[in-house]
Amino acid sequence: MAEAPPEDLAAALNAAGLDGWMTAMGLQLTRATRDEVEAELTIGPQHRQAYGIVHGGVHAGIVETLASIGAALHALPEGRSIVGVENHTSFLRAVRSGRLRAVARPIDRGRRTQVWEVSVHDDDGRLCASGRVRLLVLEPDAVLAGQRAGAPG
Repeated sequence: MAEAPPEDLAAALNAAGLDGWMTAMGLQLTRATRDEVEAELTIGPQHRQAYGIVHGGVHAGIVETLASIGAALHALPEGRSIVGVENHTSFLRAVRSGRLRAVARPIDRGRRTQVWEVSVHDDDGRLCASGRVRLLVLEPDAVLAGQRAGAPG
């Protein structure tokens, strides 16, 4: 018997608008499962630094966001939360306009940590940035910045 494909929660997550950074940047999920997260961003003036190219923080933010979503979709069914503890993003090609497309996939999903890899491509399919994020898996009763980790702020 074939295993059912993983549930794609992209539309629900986009509609929920839970992540202020994603909303501010205009990052739209196109696929969100526990095994793969994809997103697109149309480049605008708010994404560019002084030289007119996409700011490295935008690339790093995309990397962190997609890895965090994927890791959370894996951990939430067990009542656990996720926080990033390390983000290493490399900027490989400057981009000024068009659309960025990114995809995140897990490298390792352990009981206490997860590691995800993310690639960001331009309209021509060229790799612009790549990153690896290590995330900590928090127990249901964990406190983070003075609140229970899973509790909305």
